[in-house]
Amino acid sequence: MSFLRHPAFLLGANLSAILGSTLYLRSHHVYNLEEHEARMDELEGTLRGHIGLIEEALDRLEGTATEADRGKKMNDYYGKRGGDEKSK
Repeated sequence: MSFLRHPAFLLGANLSAILGSTLYLRSHHVYNLEEHEARMDELEGTLRGHIGLIEEALDRLEGTATEADRGKKMNDYYGKRGGDEKSK
């Protein structure tokens, strides 16, 4: 078992352990970034939908809205996502 004490073996073992842990942490980080982006997209759509509802309520209070406009702004805002705008 003298090969376990050889400097080349120790260096190789240390480098492989560092490489393995680095690759694992990178993949974990990439996964977390993708999950975070998905949550932010969902939150953005929800906020856009709420903004549409608030604007519709304001239009109804001002008396400028018709029954045909009901739900239109919310759907327009909710359907228009930031990810869609970024890709253009």
